[in-house]
Amino acid sequence: MSIAYLGLESLRQIRNARSMIFTLAVPLVMLVAFGGAFGASGQTDPVTKLPWIAVTTIQVAGYGGMMAALSLAFNIVTERSIGWNRQLRLTPLSGTGYLLSKLVASMLMALVSIVVIFSVSGILFHSDLPLANWLTAGLGLWLGVIPFALIGILIGQFAKPEYAQPLFMAVFMGMAVLGGLWIPLQIFPAWVADVAVIVPSYWLNRIGQMGAHQNGDILTPAVVLLVWTVVLAAFIVWRYRRDAARS
Repeated sequence: MSIAYLGLESLRQIRNARSMIFTLAVPLVMLVAFGGAFGASGQTDPVTKLPWIAVTTIQVAGYGGMMAALSLAFNIVTERSIGWNRQLRLTPLSGTGYLLSKLVASMLMALVSIVVIFSVSGILFHSDLPLANWLTAGLGLWLGVIPFALIGILIGQFAKPEYAQPLFMAVFMGMAVLGGLWIPLQIFPAWVADVAVIVPSYWLNRIGQMGAHQNGDILTPAVVLLVWTVVLAAFIVWRYRRDAARS
């Protein structure tokens, strides 16, 4: 039952054209705008020492993957509002299967977003970064999206329908800014950078850059993202069990 529902949930997300367009349109516009302004000139980013278009693509792909992962919140809010989650508890589907299906569907959406953004960047801007480096950067970003998928599930578990949109935007925009996925952190006061190292989006950007370099202390971002994953997963399981007990 859990495997069957997992397949159906993943297929439902991929076939949701409106959601796919929402999670791809803004990142692609950003890629074309920023890449066209700086990427075609072959400049190198002075901070990361990567080609500017590689830095821009990683930031935009992280932005798109994070958006795709977090957007799962709306589906869960809708299911809770119509009582679908309570109906599922009457079936053989386990709580673990339900939560896992949401996580996998969210990660699948994020993967599509990252692959499309990387592909469009390669077609339009022809970066000289080796293919292997692009692959490790994309893999790092995709695995780094896991905490955001869990945040999306958590928002879906708590938010009421009328508050889901503003809560999503507050979390998403805050994470995007503090992670340097939208605006470089160097232009902000120093205290903003100090706060940024606490949030997972900062380390999502870092792990993508390290993948592109194929060197650096990858253990630090991996551990930070893992800690976020474990804490969020424990909180989600607690919330789900509490919700199930009340219903």
